[in-house]
Amino acid sequence: MYLYNFAKSIYMELIEGIFTRRSIRRYKEIKLSDEQIQTLLKAGMQAPSAMNCQPWHFMVIKEKEKLQAIMRIHAYAQMLKEAALAILVMVDTDLEHDSGYGIVDCGAATQNILLAAHGMGLGAVWIGIHPREARKKALKELFHLPDQVQPYALVSVGYPAEIKPVIDRFTSEKVHYEEWTQK
Repeated sequence: MYLYNFAKSIYMELIEGIFTRRSIRRYKEIKLSDEQIQTLLKAGMQAPSAMNCQPWHFMVIKEKEKLQAIMRIHAYAQMLKEAALAILVMVDTDLEHDSGYGIVDCGAATQNILLAAHGMGLGAVWIGIHPREARKKALKELFHLPDQVQPYALVSVGYPAEIKPVIDRFTSEKVHYEEWTQK
């Protein structure tokens, strides 16, 4: 009975975390500890991947000059001005199970980082890189990435300086059972 109640408690916390996570773009000027950063990275690496190939690499970016350089490359990355750091999620095409699988795997890793940040009381937002070739090329050059390593996404992280309301995004019209149906 104890294990059942424990599992039920974790389930409720996990489901609540999924339903209450929001994209946070404003941050307080508070640094993250090395332990917090390590937890975020470990969460990313716990993601599922095709054939367990784990074709990802992560780059932690805290230097303000580098964050500013990213903002010049990416018009929608202005939240990095206040962020404690960014995590660049990268796919290593030499490690992916088959062509294209690494992108999917890195999506799962990115979502894990976002959920972990929320669970830790931090704010985070997914900043899209893939499939924009100009962004990918500029970040490859900025960070001197090898040929087989491609930028996938950035995650901006910090202590939240904004609170956003919970939104129910469930849409029954997008659910189909057994075959396609128009609603």
